[in-house]
Amino acid sequence: MSIPQSGGGPIEHPDQLAELLESGCKPKAAWRIGTEHEKFGWLTDSRAPLPFAGERSISAIFAGLQARFGWQPVYEQDHVIGLSRQGANISLEPGGQFELSGAAVENLHETAAELRQHLEEVAAIAGPLGVRFMGLGAAPEWRHEEMPVMPKGRYRLMTDYMGRVGTHGTQMMYRTCTVQVNLDYASEADMVKKLRVALALQPVATALFASSPFFEGKLNGHRSWRSRIWRGLDASRTGMLPFAFEGDFGFQKYVDWVLDVPMYFVYRDGVYHNALGQSFRDFLKGELPALPGEKPTLSDWADHLTTVFPEARVKKYIEMRGADAGDEPHLNALPAFWVGLMYDQTALDAAWDLVKGLDTETREGLRVAASVSALRGEAGGVKLWDLARAAVGLSHAGLAARGLGEEALLAPLMPSLETGEVQADRWARMFETEWSGSLAPIYVASSL
Repeated sequence: MSIPQSGGGPIEHPDQLAELLESGCKPKAAWRIGTEHEKFGWLTDSRAPLPFAGERSISAIFAGLQARFGWQPVYEQDHVIGLSRQGANISLEPGGQFELSGAAVENLHETAAELRQHLEEVAAIAGPLGVRFMGLGAAPEWRHEEMPVMPKGRYRLMTDYMGRVGTHGTQMMYRTCTVQVNLDYASEADMVKKLRVALALQPVATALFASSPFFEGKLNGHRSWRSRIWRGLDASRTGMLPFAFEGDFGFQKYVDWVLDVPMYFVYRDGVYHNALGQSFRDFLKGELPALPGEKPTLSDWADHLTTVFPEARVKKYIEMRGADAGDEPHLNALPAFWVGLMYDQTALDAAWDLVKGLDTETREGLRVAASVSALRGEAGGVKLWDLARAAVGLSHAGLAARGLGEEALLAPLMPSLETGEVQADRWARMFETEWSGSLAPIYVASSL
């Protein structure tokens, strides 16, 4: 989840909404890579989720990271709810999922080194406390009532709203983890092509990185339960964005869609004001019931952009959002997969040729098939295993063309492309064989 945005002045003209997105356009030399990943903390003696406060807690780990490694606190009211250091942030998801939002770096070796340093620092503080972290797309055993609740106003409002729309919203908030990469675009046309490729191939990422076959102590019938959760959340703000494939799509069409998404909140002076279900269009007219007579700033608009959750999301960059969290090699392979496709023009053009013939029904069908069956899913005559082999091949070529040796980071995906078995398949098989129906071993087996 995003932190409050800042630095935006008053919105004086509607064109400023699309201009904010357009301001993200950068020449290729300025393109960067920003990777984010979430993980579950657990207590080694009880396998209980890591609480926010106490001797063995998120707060204790935050304090250790500040004292030993120079992280600076981020406050909400009187609580430290995040840390920052040199362009990177550590933040908290609603159920205490521990998230690293990495700095914007130039190449994949830097993001891999950043991840390794982060995991080593966290382990140095958490280990002596009897705390470990695991990389899975969904909590394998914990129930909703067991999850800690983070002291963030945004999450209190969202929890209430999620309970009234869709069927799986609070599961997403409290019991899932993802890994995503944020990538730049050069122009509106470049954004359009990249977003279309990102959306169309997001089911491939879901399949390749699926790691959530368990929920509430048993097999759930899906290889990515996290992806299934997103399909039952809030249709007004999630999904595959069919309109992005229409001929007139661009920044303004994306803005028009976001304007129609109901609001969650307005952030003012450290306080989240309840604007659940209200309209940003009314806000632009000074008619928002939550703040009568007040008009929004660009910071408010940037905040609202963080409350839409499509499979690929546009801000001043594009976020690839379809993958479950996993082990360290897979956390590095996810940004590698997308950088190879997006940052080499030949690979990007070939990727678009690969998916441009897919219709809306097939793209959505592949999304469903990926969550259920991972690489063994298919829809509209398209097999995800075949599509994944082609996409990873293009990504490998795109990374090789960068000349930095980054293609080595795709190595964790190669066994899956050969066998059709992904992380979730392996966990499910072990659960039914050597683990004899117990999920106790998954905590250590998936530890980061």
